Amino acid sequence: MAVAIALAACAAFCSALAVVFQRVALESAPTSDDLSPRLILHAVRSRGWLIGFVLMLCTFGFQATALRFGQLNIVQPVLAMELVFLVAILVVGFRRRVGWREVLGIAGVVVGLAGFFAAADPAVGKGQPDGTAWTVVGTVTLVGALALAAVGRTGPRWWRATALGAAAAVLFADNAAVVKAATSVLRHDSLLGLFATPDPYLIGLSGAAGLFLLQGALHAGPITASRTANVVVNPLVSIVIGTTAFGERLHYGAAAVAADVVALAVLCGGIAVLGRSPLVTGEGGGAAGDEYLAGGQRAVQGSLAAVPVVSVVPVSVVPAVQAESMVPVVPEEAAGSVGPADSVMPEE
Repeated sequence: MAVAIALAACAAFCSALAVVFQRVALESAPTSDDLSPRLILHAVRSRGWLIGFVLMLCTFGFQATALRFGQLNIVQPVLAMELVFLVAILVVGFRRRVGWREVLGIAGVVVGLAGFFAAADPAVGKGQPDGTAWTVVGTVTLVGALALAAVGRTGPRWWRATALGAAAAVLFADNAAVVKAATSVLRHDSLLGLFATPDPYLIGLSGAAGLFLLQGALHAGPITASRTANVVVNPLVSIVIGTTAFGERLHYGAAAVAADVVALAVLCGGIAVLGRSPLVTGEGGGAAGDEYLAGGQRAVQGSLAAVPVVSVVPVSVVPAVQAESMVPVVPEEAAGSVGPADSVMPEE
């Protein structure tokens, strides 16, 4: 279990770094491209986005290896640490200010998930889900992701980022479930045998769809809004999938259920506090009214708007410019009576 938790924490850190690189790279994209293929075409031309993509591959590697050693109900909740890493990156690398709301909200999210994890005491389940379970999981996650993506097409920027981030999280939870199933196949079969199953192709499909929605979420609004939704929804959906489809056992009983309720209440309270924080809504009232990462294209443009414009006209051109400004305005009908020699020029 310790190995799975450590690997999941590494995945969370890589994911936080990845979304920072990709969020900065997407700031220069047109605002109309939130859910457009043009957004991906814009992204792949950016070195920062490609670095983020490599970090996402590292995230997948750490997560898949963690799922090899632990179940969904252990690995996925640990990924909520991404939000803590993200805020640390914003503070250390981008000089963002974090107030008591952000600290309290993040603490509520992390403590709530950790409390649920401790009270539920997840244990290994039956292994591979059957065909009926996969059909139900696939249908529910697809419908849920489409519904969240639909409501994320309109509204304020923080709402669009939250809805699209949640949609991506649903697909990533489904992706993690298929990865978990694939690791079980590899225990008893070769890599060639794995490609004889639908698992690798479902992993690629759900991962690509989730990546597309994630880029839309990162471009739609504040990075903390999309990531908060992602790191909360992903573990919760994974817990449901692990319990129902994989049969991963939770600790039941009056005390455990009460502890689960308290943990979920703390989690929801953390989400509510963090969702109303200036860092999430982009209402921090900074110099540029910035809801983006410092150093991003739009933040730079906003900062430049407050800088006075300084003329850099060469000195040799200044007399001519002054002379032009001193030429008297001649009515149109009298323009023909004024020749070049009649122009008023300043004395040297």
